[in-house]
Amino acid sequence: MSSFVRLVALIATLAVAGSLPAFGQGRSIGLIRDAEIENIIRDYATPIFNAAGLDSANVKIHLVNDPRLNAFVAGGQRMFINTGLLIRAKDPEEVIGVIAHEAGHIAGGHLARFQDELRNAQTKSIIAMIAGLAAGIAAKDGRVAGAIVGGGQGAAFADLLKYSRTQESAADAAALKYLDRTGVSARGLLEFFALLQREIRLTGGREHPYLSTHPLTNDRIATVSSHLALSRFADAPTPEDLRKKHAMMRAKLIGFMEPLETTLKIYKETDTSLPARYARTLAYYRRSDMAKAVPLVDGLVTEEPDNPYFHEIKGQMLLENGRVVDSIASYQRTVDLAPQEPLLRTALAKAQVETGNQALLEPALDNLRASARLDPSLAETWRLLTIVNGRLGNQGQLALSQAEYSLLSDNAKAANALAKRAVDILPTGAPGWIRAQDIISETERRLDDK
Repeated sequence: MSSFVRLVALIATLAVAGSLPAFGQGRSIGLIRDAEIENIIRDYATPIFNAAGLDSANVKIHLVNDPRLNAFVAGGQRMFINTGLLIRAKDPEEVIGVIAHEAGHIAGGHLARFQDELRNAQTKSIIAMIAGLAAGIAAKDGRVAGAIVGGGQGAAFADLLKYSRTQESAADAAALKYLDRTGVSARGLLEFFALLQREIRLTGGREHPYLSTHPLTNDRIATVSSHLALSRFADAPTPEDLRKKHAMMRAKLIGFMEPLETTLKIYKETDTSLPARYARTLAYYRRSDMAKAVPLVDGLVTEEPDNPYFHEIKGQMLLENGRVVDSIASYQRTVDLAPQEPLLRTALAKAQVETGNQALLEPALDNLRASARLDPSLAETWRLLTIVNGRLGNQGQLALSQAEYSLLSDNAKAANALAKRAVDILPTGAPGWIRAQDIISETERRLDDK
């Protein structure tokens, strides 16, 4: 593979996602799910999506366990936000500004257009290769061929980078428009660019105007600064409820992801604020110091008895420390307070299943069915459904839930076989039978594509 094609492959992988990593390499990356954080991000994003003319129900938001300052879009209307960005953002406006930028990519159809430009670049490199070979043969000099091929490929690559920078500038302009439409100050986006610039300097990175997929950070800062000078929303205050949610989100992420020592430096024992106690609760829990974690979580529950996420943490602590039966009350309270949260319903069902109490299988089944309706992409829900349906002797539903789990695990062959088994068992025309037919069709397409 030529160096140009390798570079194009790299750009395809990253720019389809909307942006290059801002800093750092080689870290373990994966998606995480958390009902509380997802809801906070959704509160930030929904007004922006509406301003961008996007149906917020169709834009999926994913949390990436990655300490780097980054967010990107990929796979159509899917937005990915790094935990590193959420932790480092001191104000909700910073995150909202980044969301507005990524919404600009989605609304502008940049992913599909970049694919067209990528194909154009690859075509130009092939043309350069053919021209170089022809010239080399005519001149009987391989150096002539190499010069023409290298020059043509370099020009194609430069065009691709220029196109990417154009898209990024367009997304910045769209973000500023969406922020004004929602009455949100662009100072958060300005602070994010300033933070990004500091990271580049700290890591010794250097930006080159012709070898970057993004405009120079200095130029982006200048653009936002100029907008703020004219915007009537430049000094718009951030709603207090968003500030409180942001503080709790950062505390949760820091408590769960940072070492105990780091958490205690940020949230000292003398800090009695709600976010500080939340962070220390999670940090001590992760250290398995239940003597400190349990009184802290009890204090949180007492102070905010209608906060479903405090009850969720208490249930999780009890469950993971062998007090399965005791955890049921806490998990049930979370579902009573937030019945439309699939993650919370699945957590309750897991506790019900792990009690080993046959009488709790039907309630667990009800919770899992509700969770699957609300979010069919949760693999854990389908895994638990296989257990519950198996114990209850629901053979058709067992095969269907196994098919769903296999499908989410990207095992098309197994999903196809299990769906066919479900079709043989379930009543013809029943909802489960129809869904099994859909799985068969989908898996056969996947298998044909291989």
